[in-house]
Amino acid sequence: MAQLQSSRRTFTKTALGSTLLARSVFEKRALEPLTPGAKITLQMPTDFNDEDLQFAKQIGVTYVTVGTTGGTYETFANIKQRVESAGLKVSNIGNTNVHNMPEVTLNLPGRDEKIAEYKQYLRNLSKAGIFYTTYAHMGNGIWSSRGETTRGDAPARAFHASTAEGHWTNLTFKQPLSHGQRFSKEEIWENYTYFIRQIVPVAEETGVRIGIHPDDPPMPELGGVPRCIFGNFDGYSRALEIANSPNIGVCLCCGTWMEGGDLMGKNVFEAARAFAAMGKLWKIHFRNVTSPVPDFVETYVDDGYTDMKKLMRTLVEIDFRGILIADHVPQMVGDRRTGWAFSLGYISALYDMARAT
Repeated sequence: MAQLQSSRRTFTKTALGSTLLARSVFEKRALEPLTPGAKITLQMPTDFNDEDLQFAKQIGVTYVTVGTTGGTYETFANIKQRVESAGLKVSNIGNTNVHNMPEVTLNLPGRDEKIAEYKQYLRNLSKAGIFYTTYAHMGNGIWSSRGETTRGDAPARAFHASTAEGHWTNLTFKQPLSHGQRFSKEEIWENYTYFIRQIVPVAEETGVRIGIHPDDPPMPELGGVPRCIFGNFDGYSRALEIANSPNIGVCLCCGTWMEGGDLMGKNVFEAARAFAAMGKLWKIHFRNVTSPVPDFVETYVDDGYTDMKKLMRTLVEIDFRGILIADHVPQMVGDRRTGWAFSLGYISALYDMARAT
């Protein structure tokens, strides 16, 4: 009898396990297929208006992306409805509250609450019919130096290792230790693993692709925080293996990749080809910089050290089907739209050129 009861318990556990596994597989939402062609996209402000939508149509884009702070499902659904009513499509809706979370990267107080907030963000996106988002995993923000200009005295972001500070939303980070301590590479990897293994099931449940942005800039360490995961190609490869999910991929910010130079392990052309071969290349930030670290200035798309014609030809050759945006555009004279018109016009022309040759 005891043996029979034991066998029943074993059978029950096995059956329950099989049921849960089947349910888990059944509840995964298939990824939306990526249709042919790059989705050239205009970034619009959170408080976009009818003129912004008109501007998007005038410069010839079909897609827009919008940022929010703490956006809810209702926020996302309203944005989507307004954009689609104008004859455009939404490629992405961001949320700065969870786009980059030091609590998660560094295991600071509030980590689990932030992870829960990110999970809800994914569910809200999916419910609103948005199936892509960009995520950054930087412990102490984007680092910049002040007072630089680029061609024609246009204000532009710069980085000089000796003077840079980190910034994210309302936070400022300074050398030598942005958080009063030096973190180890092992800690950074453990924190990433803790996060991604909780996020993957929700991403798969909701059908949302998560493209992970490189560290900006991809220095080996800033403020006592190693940039060892998304600061080089090998780190990306290991991170994608840990995630082990069709929903976790790459937002290749080409400007950031150029900032890293030889530190990245592959140049931007090689990285694009490698991530595409993995089936992980979902978004491109098409921008240029003057030189690699330790000193660079973000400049116009046609004015940096990288051959952007070659880069666009590379994207066409690998059949890139994701989101393609201008980013960190220098401020030209005129209103805030002038620089975006120049950059996206140039990008559209390069794309036409690359497809025709």
